[in-house]
Amino acid sequence: MTAHDAPLAVTMGDPSGIGPEITAKMYLRRPDKRHWIVVGDPLVMTHALCALNSDVRIRPIASVDETVLDDGTLNVLCSSQLSALPPVSQVSAVSGRAAFDAIVVAIGLARDGWVGGIVTAPIHKEALAAAGLHYPGHTEILADHGGAPKVAMMLANEDIRTVLVTIHCSLSEAIRKGDFAAQMDAIRLADAGAKALGISHPRVAVAGLNPHAGEGGLFGEEEIRIIRPAIEAARAEGIDASGPWPGDTVFMQARKGRFDIVVAQYHDQGLIPVKYMGLDHGVNVTLGLPFVRTSPDHGTAFDIAGSGVADPSSLETAFDYALRLKASLP
Repeated sequence: MTAHDAPLAVTMGDPSGIGPEITAKMYLRRPDKRHWIVVGDPLVMTHALCALNSDVRIRPIASVDETVLDDGTLNVLCSSQLSALPPVSQVSAVSGRAAFDAIVVAIGLARDGWVGGIVTAPIHKEALAAAGLHYPGHTEILADHGGAPKVAMMLANEDIRTVLVTIHCSLSEAIRKGDFAAQMDAIRLADAGAKALGISHPRVAVAGLNPHAGEGGLFGEEEIRIIRPAIEAARAEGIDASGPWPGDTVFMQARKGRFDIVVAQYHDQGLIPVKYMGLDHGVNVTLGLPFVRTSPDHGTAFDIAGSGVADPSSLETAFDYALRLKASLP
């Protein structure tokens, strides 16, 4: 089985959040796109379907080769076997462990070629910590278990694509971590990520760290000492990188079509512009892995978990991005 033929794997996310609900809704809403399996807990997914008054049943499976994709049954590869449902809308160590186990199992399936990629439903950082798992997010779990020396987060919607130099850390730590090597990794991965989306010659804009991109050193020297030399080195490698551009205008220029992708220096610099455009169509893509991984651009939404009103649109968009990226694999 090749990655092109293999089903996608959708992890259930945190059982106390909206992940199982939006996963079940995506299955019910799109009968023409069911070439995928859930990696998660059978009890959790059964409850999610029942809560939607669905008569769809699940098929617990122990391996991908037990999958049957054409009979209207939701295949759930068992990464955990809970004896009781965790509390809804609450931080739970049980939920944190179950969500983590699903991710690690899915990563193993992807690395071994059993699935063509992973789409991950939202997890809760506090639940991971409660379970003794000190990861700030999916990206760090994927970096540890995914078999890639360097990974980066790309956030994308129809108007903007951005790759982060640093991810889940304090602003002071982001400044320390944004060294020459980190700049080069992000620029290279941005170029590769845009190409995977079908852009043959990506125009990569690199945002500055300081206001007005440092204003020639008046507001900071990181642009002069670190960021600009990295851009020049990337251009010497054949990457169409430019900048550093002021962070307050570079995304507007990208939205107007001047750039194909923006390298942002820290988490909020890159994510605020994407999320401002709306969460329904934002997608998180992990670049640098030997397999495809996408996720919706929102969290566990404890405030609405269990109410039946969660919108699966962002998960569906992430799924469609995964299909698109899977098709670009060699």
